[in-house]
Amino acid sequence: MTSAPIVVGLSAVIVAVDEKAPYALTTQQDSTAVGLPHGRFDPTGHRTFELGLRDWVRAQTGFELGYVEQLYTFGDRGRELPQADLEDAPGDARLISVGYLGLTPERTDISGFDAVWRDWYRFFPWEDHREGRPKELDVVMTPALMRWAATDPSRQNEREGRIRLALGIDGAPWVEERSLERFELLYEAGLAAEAGRLDAAGNAPAPGLAGEPMISDHRRILATAIGRLRGKIKYRPVVFELTPERFTLFQLQRIVESILGQRLHKQNFRRALDRSGLVVGLGSQVTSTGGRPAELHRFRREAKLEIAMTGVQTPRA
Repeated sequence: MTSAPIVVGLSAVIVAVDEKAPYALTTQQDSTAVGLPHGRFDPTGHRTFELGLRDWVRAQTGFELGYVEQLYTFGDRGRELPQADLEDAPGDARLISVGYLGLTPERTDISGFDAVWRDWYRFFPWEDHREGRPKELDVVMTPALMRWAATDPSRQNEREGRIRLALGIDGAPWVEERSLERFELLYEAGLAAEAGRLDAAGNAPAPGLAGEPMISDHRRILATAIGRLRGKIKYRPVVFELTPERFTLFQLQRIVESILGQRLHKQNFRRALDRSGLVVGLGSQVTSTGGRPAELHRFRREAKLEIAMTGVQTPRA
């Protein structure tokens, strides 16, 4: 018996954030196929996975990657179907996808390529709680998932426990880092459009409960990146990879809120920021906010040599 060839794919979640929304850089293979920048690793032409990734991102989007870190390796059989377009990959190949997370302080002009910056809440609308808990969670998602849990009495208690923790119901808190767990539940329950691709009878994909689908397993990769970034900004100063060189504290708060999908307590956020030593005032002010003049600040990169660097605290409103 011969085994299927192994193909290594490289995928990038490239994130930019402003005060309104977090954005992921996406590619478009046709009018409906939205995905992440991706390509096949060439062991003869690419010295490292990261260099290969940078080549593919540059070729597909014109974007030059700055900060980047390895995210996760995805290799579940079937989850990659239909496969993202990988040059010269055999049709029966087993795809192993290595995901990366890249951060940039601005949405650069990519109009010359088949690429678009998209608000990541288009793909996960239930993750944005800045205007309150989305009704969809309690009116649509919870009942649908509970019905799915009841389809297997032997696993019903275990499934219901996962649903409570992931969706923050029945007294469980909403934990923003659990974005992947929530998407995985929707996928297992057949409520994500991507799950319909595995229909052995050849039926059309299910419409999905909510959120726009992506090619291959790219929405799963994006959900992983969202959870990673939401957690990491709390213990490492990576949020400043997403800010302009000069910013007001209000702008910084809104950027953090965009990532978390949560509103923060203004005074407590600023007190914690003062104690952290992460930012310093520049003495100049800006009045473009329409209200009182606000002082401009910058990230104290030199503080890396002085203190044990932490992330920003996120006290809830």
